[in-house]
Amino acid sequence: MRRAIDLSARAQYTSPPNPDVGCVILDTDGNVAGEGWHEHPGGPHAEVVALRMAGARAHGGTALVTLEPCNHDGRTGPCTTALIQAGIARVVFAVADPNAVAAGGSQRLRDHGVDVEAGVLADEAATVNARWLTPFRTGRPFVVWKYAATLDGRSAAADGSSRWITGEAARADVHRLRAAVDTIVAGAGTVAADDPQLTARDAGATLPYDAQPLRLVVDSAGRTPAEAKVRDDTAPTWIATADEVGATPDGRVDLAKLMAALYDRGRRYVLVEGGPSLAGALWAAGLIDRVVAYIAPALLGAGANALAYAGITSIDQAIRLDTTDITTLGGDVRIVAMPRPYGTESSVKEK
Repeated sequence: MRRAIDLSARAQYTSPPNPDVGCVILDTDGNVAGEGWHEHPGGPHAEVVALRMAGARAHGGTALVTLEPCNHDGRTGPCTTALIQAGIARVVFAVADPNAVAAGGSQRLRDHGVDVEAGVLADEAATVNARWLTPFRTGRPFVVWKYAATLDGRSAAADGSSRWITGEAARADVHRLRAAVDTIVAGAGTVAADDPQLTARDAGATLPYDAQPLRLVVDSAGRTPAEAKVRDDTAPTWIATADEVGATPDGRVDLAKLMAALYDRGRRYVLVEGGPSLAGALWAAGLIDRVVAYIAPALLGAGANALAYAGITSIDQAIRLDTTDITTLGGDVRIVAMPRPYGTESSVKEK
């Protein structure tokens, strides 16, 4: 199962809006006969990829899969049918499918005489697939905060300049991440200061949704200039004001209501790109699910911090995170981490 979990992480930039799923097929002697992962919407599911590799060796064998096999006809047929037709005798899965449309796979397998076991390494599998699972569990999108900073935590120099903190490889990775989400968010201050386009462009980024992500500007007072790049016709844009979404007591956009509104619009995967004040407010509201930090081996000594006030006033209130991945991109380092429950010790998960 741990191998299946590792496989499930291989297409995180291309699998949305579908789940990240991995599968390993064992033959009757317990040897690996096939393995696979779901790569992109419309493509074969992990179970089908693994079964194709296993061939006749799958008959009487065991399938280990990170998500309960689906039981519906979508762009592809039900994985339950493929497993039954291949003669799989036992299915072990990590996480039950929360999607009412596709759920029920385990029962169908049992009805056809397949031995089924659920919940194996469920927490580990759920961490990798959190992007897809979180909206079902929370009624809001999965929210990623992305930032680039120097080793001393600066996102801009003292004169306000910030291009480019990181190198080409890191910037290309950002575009792949942008292409994977359905919404990119920035604050009105960042739009006014940097005039970003907030689109997925370079490095062969593919768009799983067949369209540019929605550009969302959190603009409490509606001050985004008419000539701002986010208002061009390269991607859809929503300028979210406090009057439209709902306001906090200090007159700012109510971020919890904003995320609920995004969910109601069918948005499930959100990338927050700026700035430090918006990121701090999202942290204070408990609305960040993952951090993707691009750290450059550079020092500025002064300038804007990557994160502004986040509701923390003492060290015992620090937001503790689990580091789930550390990757070198050119001369920079990408760190992926997820917040852990308050009061627990921080840790690093080996990859």
